[in-house]
Amino acid sequence: MATVELQNLAKNFGGFTALEDLNLMIEDGEFLVLLGPSGCGKSTTMRIIAGLDEPTSGRILIGGKQVNDIPARDRNLAMVFQNYALYPHMTVGENIGYPLKIQRIGRADRERRVREAAAKVEMQELLTRRPAELSGGQRQRVALARAIVRTPQLFLMDEPLSNLDAKLRTVMRAELKHLQKELATTTIYVTHDQVEAMTLADRIVILNDARIQQIGAPAEIYARPANVFVAGFIGSPPMNLIAGEIKDGIFVHATGSLKVEGEPDGAVTLGIRPEDISLVATDKADLEGKVYSSELLGDCTLINAHIGKTLIAAKVRPEDVREINTPVSVGIDHSKLHFFDASTGTRRDNAK
Repeated sequence: MATVELQNLAKNFGGFTALEDLNLMIEDGEFLVLLGPSGCGKSTTMRIIAGLDEPTSGRILIGGKQVNDIPARDRNLAMVFQNYALYPHMTVGENIGYPLKIQRIGRADRERRVREAAAKVEMQELLTRRPAELSGGQRQRVALARAIVRTPQLFLMDEPLSNLDAKLRTVMRAELKHLQKELATTTIYVTHDQVEAMTLADRIVILNDARIQQIGAPAEIYARPANVFVAGFIGSPPMNLIAGEIKDGIFVHATGSLKVEGEPDGAVTLGIRPEDISLVATDKADLEGKVYSSELLGDCTLINAHIGKTLIAAKVRPEDVREINTPVSVGIDHSKLHFFDASTGTRRDNAK
């Protein structure tokens, strides 16, 4: 187990900046998720930690020791990839034990450690099968066991669940979280899936445009997004964002106005989560619009409505289905309003 510290990390590919002045401290035993859209720098960060890429500038410390000049094979870490990277001609047991064979670990010790690693991912009954005989979830378990068997000080996982179907991803998320806590090994996990990040992480690092946008626990980031990008990226559906201006305690937007308290005047973007919106009678409406779509999801109905040119989402009661193109009046929880500066996109300090 080990801490990981990145100091002023930067990476340029010719004229393209993949990372810019990244500073990050990852605690011993922490499950940290690097989250962001494609091209944000998350995989580049992981590859630099792994030693597969060299930074343009900055320092990488693992366990307090600078590793910039240490080859990947000597950094005592294990990687799990999106495509499993299993050897098709080897059995499950041989795949799991291959890192130990390379290290010239004795056969008896190797077989014992393979059995132990396979048991942790519930693959001990399938050690004689080959990858072609396994399901996608079973192949991913083999890849995890191969990483576990080395007892590394650090796990690096690059979108390991993205090739699985939705139901299996849910199962594997739970298994992965349980396994990481059982092993207590520092884990860095890369994904573009914010549901994975929210369910797995002790802390999330959100990246965009080669820079860190916010670092925090999942609940903290969800409750207090640092800027408009984070607000629009986290949540399913994400936070609704409505442009407007506050003047004398009134938020004025394209199709109406809304009373707000304790907010200084100025151009802002108002944010409101879909679950903090309800359907109300016209005389109690905060916003008026027209239904664009209505989807029954079982535990709730997801209504998308146009408020002027802005499309907002509302999670309402299952029975609150509405026909497309019908008028709709919505009320919002005024204690759950978020305000972001219109020019910088950053959260206002006194937002609720």
